[in-house]
Amino acid sequence: MDVIRKSDAVRRQANLSDYDQLSASFRWTDAERLLDGLAGDKLNISYEAVDRHVVHGRGERIAIRWMSKDGARRDISYADLQRETNRFANVLKGLGVAKGDRVYTLLGRVPDLYVAALGTLKCGAVFCPMFSAFGPEPVRARMEIGGARVLVTSQSLYRKKVASWRGELKGLDAVLLIDAGAKAEAGTHDLATLMAEAEPRFSIVATDPEDMALLHFTSGTTGRPKGAVHVHRAVVAHHMTGRLALDLHPDDVFWCTADPGWVTGTSYGIISPLTNGVTMIVDEAEFDAGRWYSILESEKVNVWYTAPTAIRMLMKAGPELAKAHDLSRLRFMASVGEPLNPEAVTWGNRTFGMPFHDNWWQTETGGIMIANYASMDVKPGSMGKPLPGIAAGIVERHGDTVREVSRPMTIGQLALKSGWPSMMRAYLHEEARYAKCFVGDWYLSGDLAMRDEDGYYWFVGRDDDVIKSAGHLIGPFEVESALMEHPAVAEAAVIGVPDETIGEVVKAFVALKPGRQESDALMLELLGHARKRLGPAVAPKEIAFRSNLPKTRSGKIMRRLLKARELGLPEGDISTLESDEK
Repeated sequence: MDVIRKSDAVRRQANLSDYDQLSASFRWTDAERLLDGLAGDKLNISYEAVDRHVVHGRGERIAIRWMSKDGARRDISYADLQRETNRFANVLKGLGVAKGDRVYTLLGRVPDLYVAALGTLKCGAVFCPMFSAFGPEPVRARMEIGGARVLVTSQSLYRKKVASWRGELKGLDAVLLIDAGAKAEAGTHDLATLMAEAEPRFSIVATDPEDMALLHFTSGTTGRPKGAVHVHRAVVAHHMTGRLALDLHPDDVFWCTADPGWVTGTSYGIISPLTNGVTMIVDEAEFDAGRWYSILESEKVNVWYTAPTAIRMLMKAGPELAKAHDLSRLRFMASVGEPLNPEAVTWGNRTFGMPFHDNWWQTETGGIMIANYASMDVKPGSMGKPLPGIAAGIVERHGDTVREVSRPMTIGQLALKSGWPSMMRAYLHEEARYAKCFVGDWYLSGDLAMRDEDGYYWFVGRDDDVIKSAGHLIGPFEVESALMEHPAVAEAAVIGVPDETIGEVVKAFVALKPGRQESDALMLELLGHARKRLGPAVAPKEIAFRSNLPKTRSGKIMRRLLKARELGLPEGDISTLESDEK
């Protein structure tokens, strides 16, 4: 197995320089002391992300550098952010918004979104972000489930996605439009006017650490989306995981490419970088390889957090584009959203002189749980090791009990011992669904994984994705990674198709790199490549070419959707679907 070794110099400069030592001594109570807190054992995410830096004399540091679609830039210091979030909190207060009320955003990556998120938390309300690309039905479903009190959006998005049913949603008292001016729609407010009238001072609501702060929706295979509830105490994990898993230093320039409509874009695109006092880059535009490399170069980005889909798109563009830019300030690169194929890790090492560091977590966990750290040798294809303070295990469930699996590289369910600060506290209004996630003090993630003899964890697949063929348990990720090693393949997704004789056969869907054409000859070549790499029992028996694979807006390939279409089954919740080709 290839291992990317880290130098002693890299190990020394990392925040987490000795994994074993810190894991043995780590206590979450010690992590809490890195934050200020509020009087009376209270805690508010927004204070830790913004006001704390102003109080400690760092108000003039740039908090957000925003890049507009047309290339304009706007710098917002921590002091600026304090004033603007205070104004927004006062706007909400003037509208009668109380502690615990839900404030939703339906916006692109514009400064108003970040101000709204932090201002909402300041006044004790609950922040719930939505993707601006959602259609009217997903928007309505999320606002109904959460009981939206306020919506912050643009005039165009309101007209297209909300106006037609707004009157049917009970409890939605105010719609704030960021760009209405004097032409505000009936029943809406012009946010800019309200902000100009609002005071720049605000006394932050002293929330309890267990008060609800964030509501993130995650899609299930069937039914309505689930609302995962997170509390203000989650900021302890956001802050610490930024330091340890992303190696954030206070003088860093950090770029998380995720949209805040996805939990990564909130936890690590707003909260964690700000609590760690860095300058964070926000790019309004959608993916463009040349633009991304230009931003990395011009903004002298030190730490870059992106998604496997984006990495594969950069791989498609070729290494020459990267090498045409000065990326010498880049120190650490990480990936999240779905498992990162080994080829993408080694491509990063060849192209940038450092690997992409995969990590694992979920909407439900609220923060990074398992990671490849800056100081740690990387095994391409592995998720890494659990964060200090996180007790992970590979378990088998037996009714109402679980048993840990001790033998290395044995497939079991990835589980975490409860007790970390960012764990979801509920699925909103779905107590039974929430209870099913736990057996005793174990949280069962629904992901199957393996742990090797060195303590590294390896993703196998979602419990319902794993293929059972002739007595073999086949993880789709293993097959996809083997196909990705072929020079013609850009992306791959693998499912199991029912077979009367062996249970299921493996079928692969493949998207090719630019300039490569699908053909019977190439299909046979890919089948042969997979058999050579994996053996006949694991390799796919059939390959279908696609120009595009169905993905969520967070970049995950939707295997279950491919399987549903293959078998003629209900497609379930596809509200997060971004790209597709039927």
